[in-house]
Order: sequence, then structure tokens, then C-alpha cells
Amino acid sequence: MFSSSTPLSGRTVLVLHAHPDDEAIFTGVTMRRLADAGARVVLVTATLGDLGETHVPLAPGETTAQRRVAELERAAELLGVQRLVLLGRRDSGLPGAADNVHPDALAVADVDIVARWVAALIGEEGAEAIVHDDDRGIYGHPDHLAAHRIGAAAARLTGIASYQSTVDRDHLRAGTHLVQAAARATRQDYGVAGDDVTLRLVASAAELELKRAAIAAHASQVTPAAIPSAGFDLAYGHEWFVRDGVPGILDELDDVSAVAAAV
Repeated sequence: MFSSSTPLSGRTVLVLHAHPDDEAIFTGVTMRRLADAGARVVLVTATLGDLGETHVPLAPGETTAQRRVAELERAAELLGVQRLVLLGRRDSGLPGAADNVHPDALAVADVDIVARWVAALIGEEGAEAIVHDDDRGIYGHPDHLAAHRIGAAAARLTGIASYQSTVDRDHLRAGTHLVQAAARATRQDYGVAGDDVTLRLVASAAELELKRAAIAAHASQVTPAAIPSAGFDLAYGHEWFVRDGVPGILDELDDVSAVAAAV
């Protein structure tokens, strides 16, 4: 397990993601490292991702949503999450899908209302930073775009440090990452150019193993063939962020490189 030289006991970070499996794919190492350094990690998952495909048989009477929650709970445990909160919004589809205009869909959620709810949770937990999707929705998915809008608004309401989770598209040109197939589905580019990344976190071998296990825990969404051992370190051994404003707790983690000026 990762042993940090920077004790963060008594400090809290809130991580907001759109779907189950996003936490493992995009911020798994970051959450585990925060937890191992003593920080409290609160994960808010906005939808259950139950409009997506299911790659494994469900048990008799089991729903896709129930399976997604069970997988999310297992992944969260692996990644050191101390509190998991389900926002309860309805899953949205790809850009232009009819599901996106359902009144309960995350894609059309009232940003002010949901951001105030997240801000209240930040106050309840005493969180000093929020992590949320970048302003491109990482790969242009309506739910990821909504997660960005909500997270950014909650940061403005509370004044806490804000980090946009992203991927370095220049780095990933040489690897195979789940976000690439997702971007083909949305017909959008993914992430940001390397020059626009503010922070880069590099995984240890132990953290990388935990990240792969956490992604694999989402077996109804991610097949083993999608995360082969060969090349996994190249694609998933880094996590990237665009920092909004002044440095915060993520900047204090070990093996984090500040690679660009703050925005």
C-alpha cells in the first residue's frame, strides 16, 4: 500500500462523478492515496449508470441499478472511500438521446438546486476541496458535462479548492484507455492537451493494482478484455487534473507534479 510522507488526517475531500466506474477509471489512485495519507474521502455518484450495457447476467430479480450499486460499493471500498453518497439522478444517454430530456435525468438537472445540495454536503463534511469532471465532460457525455457544471458551481458557492478531473489526450495517444471508446460513442474528443494539465499524479505499483481491481469490480460495465494487463500502466498509471485557482490538498500529495500554471 502507498505510504505517504504527507499526513492528511482530519482533512476531507469530496469527489463528484457522474456514473459508477468513473471513480475508479479517472480518480482511483488519487482517492486511494488521499485515504492512505489519512484524509477522509467522500464520493458522490450522481447516477447509477443503468442505461448502459450490462456485460454479465443478473441474478433472478436483480435490476441493473442494484448490480451497479453493489459494484460501486466494492470499488469504493478498494479505493478507501469513507462515505459513498448516491445523488439519485436518472442516467442520461449519449448526446441527442431521448433519455436526456427526461425530467429526472442528470443532463437536465437544475444546476443551482443540485449545487446547493452538494454545497450543503461539503459544509456537513467540512470538505476543503472538490474533485469533479472537466469542462468538456471528459469525453462530451451529457452526464459528465452536468457533473462539471454542478461541481464547479458548488466550488463557487463554498469557496473551496476545485480540481477538474481529466485525461491527457497527448499521453493517451500511445495507449489504450476506456475513454477512447467512450469518445468514439459521443463523437467528441476527450480530455485536454498535455499543456493544459495542471497536476499529474503517478501511481505506484501497489496503487495501480488496486486501481485495476476497482475498475474490474464494475464487471457489469467493464470486461476483462477492456483492461488487459499489458499496457495498463501506460494508460492508467497517471491521473490528471486542471486546478481551478490556488493550490489545495491534491497539490500536497506525494508524487504529484505541477505541470502548468493554475487557471
